[in-house]
Amino acid sequence: MNDAEIIEETIAFVKETLRGAEGGHDWFHIQRVFNNTLLIAKDEKVDVLVVSLAALLHDIADAKFHNGDETVGPKMAEDFLSSLKIDKKTIRHVKDIIKHISFKNSLDKKTKHFDSKELQVVQDADRLDAMGAIGIARTFNYGGFKNRELYNPAIPPKPNMTKAEYKKSNSPTINHFYEKLLLLKDRMNTEAGRKLAEKRHQFMLDYLEQFYAEWNGKV
Repeated sequence: MNDAEIIEETIAFVKETLRGAEGGHDWFHIQRVFNNTLLIAKDEKVDVLVVSLAALLHDIADAKFHNGDETVGPKMAEDFLSSLKIDKKTIRHVKDIIKHISFKNSLDKKTKHFDSKELQVVQDADRLDAMGAIGIARTFNYGGFKNRELYNPAIPPKPNMTKAEYKKSNSPTINHFYEKLLLLKDRMNTEAGRKLAEKRHQFMLDYLEQFYAEWNGKV
């Protein structure tokens, strides 16, 4: 099986597995991250098969939809890739990316983190989808899914949470901008990622300005 066939099989597997998933973590999210990954990878020396598979499988079983269990996704990815007889080195690399890609894991200062250029590319691609117009749409979609308040002036954001605090947080959706989305621009790994993040970051700032103006009856 050549690389193109492997990617084709993986896309089919992901589409079927995520059928009916929450709108911010469905196949279309994966597709956007995959496309972002290929775009960023053009300027980086990376294993294209590794970044492609990691992008396609990074949310195959997001922990937030599996009672916080962070082992389900990597195991599911490993089982699938093994069924395609992918070499063990590639599988291990893809698993490591899936384990370490999330924003919440970057908040865990006590754990030694895996790193590779491939992780940096896929992580930037994933973070870009949490920014800008789509990032805003995904944030409110998930907030509605969890029945969270849009905004509550009495509940201030906590931008310096630990991983444990972040996982338990049930704060209003607007707080998520300050607890994650607006922090991403300065955490991008690649030059291409940083350039793409600039415009999306500014769009979020403009959105918040309009939101508060409408909330306070000023426009």
